[in-house]
Amino acid sequence: MISTTIIKEQLKSIGDIPNIRSNDYVDALNSFIKTYQDDSRKGVCALVAKANKKIKQYNEEIARVEGLLSFEKQYSDYKYICGIDEVGRGPLAGPVVAGAVILPKDCKLLHINDSKQLSHKKREELYDLIKEEAVCYATASVDHTVIDEINILQATYKAMRLAISKLDPAPDMLLNDAVNIPEVDIKQVSIIKGDSLSMSIGTASIIAKVERDRLMGNYDQKYPGYDFASNKGYGSAKHIEALVKQGPCPIHRMTFVKSVLENRKNK
Repeated sequence: MISTTIIKEQLKSIGDIPNIRSNDYVDALNSFIKTYQDDSRKGVCALVAKANKKIKQYNEEIARVEGLLSFEKQYSDYKYICGIDEVGRGPLAGPVVAGAVILPKDCKLLHINDSKQLSHKKREELYDLIKEEAVCYATASVDHTVIDEINILQATYKAMRLAISKLDPAPDMLLNDAVNIPEVDIKQVSIIKGDSLSMSIGTASIIAKVERDRLMGNYDQKYPGYDFASNKGYGSAKHIEALVKQGPCPIHRMTFVKSVLENRKNK
């Protein structure tokens, strides 16, 4: 009789199936259950119950993903629907980064969500899958100097326009996270909390988040002391303390930092 340790490893290996776009995962779980459902050992019964729970979770995720395609289905007459989102409007340092993604029709990548709701590991996994699956994708950044010059909202619009301009094929419909982008002659729809409601916007959010986080990790090496690798330029307590002690570094947004330092002086 196969030991429960080996059976447990079999179930664990099923959970490591990398291709989350296929039915391989559920097929493997069903095969596991069929093989061991009549095994009366307590440990094996627990593993079979766990496998059934995993199937239930998988089916719930499939249902959630179907909901993420509601806007894409609503505008399915358009050939190239592009999701647009940005990352980095709030930080005290670094660029704002926009992501633009065109997915194949009825794309059903699992676990897509607002990038802030995902773990670092899951974002990195999905980043690679999105790039493989997408018809095309692009990111564009606008740095701190431009943000200081034209303000963060206009810099965000600029980053979005630049990302859109890089796409080939060009989109004929834009699904945007909560904004209407000026100076764009493409039909666009603004969706509040779109990164958690639209597959296209959610993938754009993830692409932009991963690329900006990597960039801020590089800046952490170049400008040590501000903890950029952890806070990504946002105003964490450690970051603000470093600002007070060290002063701004070359990638800080001076229009943002000025008010932070003034508030500290007035306390």
